[in-house]
Amino acid sequence: MSATTAETPPSDYRLLVPRDWFRVDLTHERWRRQLKTFVDKESAGSGVSAEVARTVWTTLRNTAEHGLSQGALEFFLKTESPGESALPASLLISLAQTPRGSAPTPGDFAQALAQRTTRNAEVDVVELPAGPTVRATTDTTIDFHVHMPAGVGYLHLAFSMPLSGSEGSMGELCDAMAYSLRWV
Repeated sequence: MSATTAETPPSDYRLLVPRDWFRVDLTHERWRRQLKTFVDKESAGSGVSAEVARTVWTTLRNTAEHGLSQGALEFFLKTESPGESALPASLLISLAQTPRGSAPTPGDFAQALAQRTTRNAEVDVVELPAGPTVRATTDTTIDFHVHMPAGVGYLHLAFSMPLSGSEGSMGELCDAMAYSLRWV
């Protein structure tokens, strides 16, 4: 990346997400309907009770609503074990913009995040192709806070793998997805 490119704030991002992950666009009003479609599709014919499906729907809706209050843009879902009543693996993408040049450095951000997280969270700074990134890992989550060019904020990739955990193949897939991030 040239110095000129590094100083230009990105207009968008590109991220490779497998086709079998269900995308919910949180920037449109129809996101609740999209989320309901996912829950209905995954619970149809699986023997999951209506009560369990409602619980999954409510949990996912609450996650999306909380994400929206924090600048969420997209919500991707992947059922890890068809026929199970557990929550799916997910990726919530959020944008935390700041005035140009005022975003904390990845090192400062990592230090502040490490102080706020639980003891079992591992926080470090890694270099992704998209730039310096603060990564926080727990048994079932991996969060990537990617520093945006020109210091205009962070793009947050919040992965959750409630069944398989962050150490398994789903965790490796989530790492690969994060490493595919590119600015445009």
